[in-house]
Amino acid sequence: MTRIGVRVLLVIAMAATVSCDRATKHLAATTLAGVPSQSFLADTVRLEYVENTGGFLSLGADLPPAVRTGVFTVGTGLTLLSVIAGAVLFRWSGWPLLGLTLFVTGGASNWLDRMVHGSVIDFINVGFGPLRTGIFNVADVAIMLGVGIVLVGEIRRNSGVDARGPSAPPPPDLPVP
Repeated sequence: MTRIGVRVLLVIAMAATVSCDRATKHLAATTLAGVPSQSFLADTVRLEYVENTGGFLSLGADLPPAVRTGVFTVGTGLTLLSVIAGAVLFRWSGWPLLGLTLFVTGGASNWLDRMVHGSVIDFINVGFGPLRTGIFNVADVAIMLGVGIVLVGEIRRNSGVDARGPSAPPPPDLPVP
């Protein structure tokens, strides 16, 4: 794929992530706030409106407001900028770059909520019986998917498997008619 094609793909991934996250948070705020949680697919999926002032799985929600702002707003903003700078410095490409794009875009969407509202809207919970996730949102899915793509790409790279697929001999030269 050409550089322009890669950039277009990354812009599409960013726009889709932010658009889906913003739209679903708005929908959650207008339809789920103030109502009991809703259950679907034999209680595999629950929708429940929560304003999360903490981080991942509400960690840090009980911290004093000034500390939360420092950690979750300033710290997250600096971390996202550092990750972007590292990707540029080390010239990330391919699948790891896509993963990083999803990670940063999801993080930035949640970061924007913290800047504007002081909290993040979470509304999805999945699981089976007592085994359940915490409550999360679409940006969190992008963050976790991005981390997964980067990890798989790094594992493959470190195991000697090229990100384009297993090493294979080049195709034979075809005769020119």
